[in-house]
Amino acid sequence: MPRVVPFYAVKCNPEPGILKLLNALGAGFDCASKGELDMMLRMGVSPNRIIFAHPCKRASDIRYAREHNVQYTTFDTVSELHKIAQMNPDFKCVLRIRADDPDARVPLGLKYGAEVSEADVLLRTAKELGLQVVGVSFHVGSACQNLSTFSGAIENARKVFDEAGALGFNMELLDIGGGFTGHFDEMGNVMFGEIANTINAALATNFPPEMGVRVIAEPGRYFAETSSTLLTPVYGQRDRVAADGSVKKDYWLTDGLYGSFNCILYDGQNPGYKVVRSPLMADSTDSRTFLSTLWGPTCDSADCVYKDVTLPVLRNGDWLMWNNAGAYTVAGACDFNGIEFTTPGKLYVWSDSAVDAAEEGADEQVMNA
Repeated sequence: MPRVVPFYAVKCNPEPGILKLLNALGAGFDCASKGELDMMLRMGVSPNRIIFAHPCKRASDIRYAREHNVQYTTFDTVSELHKIAQMNPDFKCVLRIRADDPDARVPLGLKYGAEVSEADVLLRTAKELGLQVVGVSFHVGSACQNLSTFSGAIENARKVFDEAGALGFNMELLDIGGGFTGHFDEMGNVMFGEIANTINAALATNFPPEMGVRVIAEPGRYFAETSSTLLTPVYGQRDRVAADGSVKKDYWLTDGLYGSFNCILYDGQNPGYKVVRSPLMADSTDSRTFLSTLWGPTCDSADCVYKDVTLPVLRNGDWLMWNNAGAYTVAGACDFNGIEFTTPGKLYVWSDSAVDAAEEGADEQVMNA
């Protein structure tokens, strides 16, 4: 999508390694709180490469954005417009409209996004308050499934652009949100072609280049999902013998629902795993499999990652490896029971091509400074 500039959704995974690489490559950033704004500004990101993409902001967040010259923010209610008028009337406001994919893994329209039919009232209120409305945003939902959702949303955005233009607003920004997959195909290419083609066609029809509209997106999962692999050692086990004499296995892992596997509860994920045998022990000779339950490490009996899955016999010290663990995992963890879920041990592996690209981008920034 050559016309679309990515603004990485920091909430997806605020891992400094990811943020620094994307910053070096020239990406923008979608922030949703004072904490995320502060993180990116301290990293040296210019305020003009940040969009404060939260339609209902706390007063302290608005004040922080004003004090640090963060210009762009989203809104979707009359209430938010009055807050902005009172606390930071210099904001460049972006109207978020609802654009639901009913099959998205995490639909967002129940909470955020104004109906297109509500746009007129919101735009007129902004006009009366003397605010600047400069664009439209939407989000089809995390892990979008239906391509037509993007087409319909872009078409609706153009309708709102025209309404705003008729009221005298200078509309210059379209934010197409996120919802993009981050998986790779067998050849190592991101599975993105159909989505990209759909979006490019809708942009060409509704926002041709001669309009001069800047187009951004808020990808999170697209960049972060495949960036991380989670490894959980088995550190406890038990046999449960049923009345019929069959045996089920219980295994305890070092991570659970209060940690990175919160993604099962909040993000609708069903993470896959592979067994990795401990290199410190002899090869296992037991080829039997059992129905098994994988427990997280807390005292909460609800902390169950999977129940009744078929596994080979595991030993304390064997591992389960979970690929594609970079999106909405550790970012949503908490340290319940005093277990340090939010600060797991990390091992960084850098590809030469990524490092070269980052270094070249950094050199260009120095030369252009």
